[in-house]
Amino acid sequence: MKIMVCPLNGPRNISEFVYGGEVTEMPDHKNCTDEQWADYVFYSDNNIGVVREWWLHAASNYWFIAERHTATDEVVRTFSTSEIFNERVELASEAVEITS
Repeated sequence: MKIMVCPLNGPRNISEFVYGGEVTEMPDHKNCTDEQWADYVFYSDNNIGVVREWWLHAASNYWFIAERHTATDEVVRTFSTSEIFNERVELASEAVEITS
């Protein structure tokens, strides 16, 4: 049985977790092109080595970050998102007036 350590809930069976993609720098959502935004949302570098990834502990709905080696699948460490993110980004679109 494979175990992952959730920073909030401790060691848990890997089946309780959902992969959320690589942690990458978000482009300025107000000024980037559609291509830049799509690249951020849908593509990853897919490198061999230790990468930072988003993971969700589904039972508690807790998002955190794991550093995992992509070749060996070894989870090096897990930690709270607050260690690298210190502000919330609101992506809600501004009201747009539609005229006909």
